[in-house]
This record gives sequence, structure tokens and C-alpha cells, in this order.
Amino acid sequence: MEKVLTVCEACGTPNQVEPERKGDALCGSCKAPLKFYGDVLEGSDATFQKEVLQSKRPVLVDFWAPWCMPCKMLTPILHEVAKEADGRVKVVKINTDDNGGVPSQFGIMSIPTLILFKDGEVVERLVGAVPKKKILEMLG
Repeated sequence: MEKVLTVCEACGTPNQVEPERKGDALCGSCKAPLKFYGDVLEGSDATFQKEVLQSKRPVLVDFWAPWCMPCKMLTPILHEVAKEADGRVKVVKINTDDNGGVPSQFGIMSIPTLILFKDGEVVERLVGAVPKKKILEMLG
């Protein structure tokens, strides 16, 4: 099942929530109510074809891992980007520790790596914890 990712504003912990639970979701760490702005979806090797390659709108994919500090720094920025994109761009995060197929397919050698897909094709790639302005420029 597709889950939405959000970062707890109280403690900074990333949380995965089923979409139907967004109204009453609490942080798994500090139990504070979670707020949702622009949705960031949790992707996987199994959902990549449908969520990214077959998407009717552009998709920004963040390849990341939970232990990666630059990845953690990028997470709140991606939520802001998703909110500002207001549905024009889908934002998907793929944990490279749990999903090796898609990162291997796209030659992910370091994380975080952001790839913008349009009509199932790679349009642009950014590596590292880049500023929000650079991501928004990439999205056009």
C-alpha cells in the first residue's frame, strides 16, 4: 500500500502514514500530531513502474537512506517543494537500503540523488543536499 511521508515538526522524525490516516496521524517517536502539506510518497522497486514511469505528471525521485545525514537535511526541503509544486509534480522517496533494483538500474552511486522523470524518461539529475532554489529551478 502506498504511504505518505512527512517529517514531524516537533522532533524532526520522518514518519510513514497511510493516506486514509492523515487526519489523525501521530509521530511514531514523540506522539505529536503530524501535519501534511505537500505529500511525499514512499516508493519502492515494486511500485516504481506505476508511480514513476507511468505517471502522467513529472516525478521527482529522491534516492536516500535513513542513516544519511545529507538525506535527512533534504527531507523537509522536499516537503516544501511538494507543497509549492501543488500537484504539478509528484515527489517520491526511495530508500536505497530497502530497494536495490531501481537505484542500480539508474546508476545511483551516492545519496541523496534526485532524478526528475517526465513521461517515464530521465530529464535531469542532482546529487547531494542541494538548496531548494536549485530543485525548483530543475522543476521549471
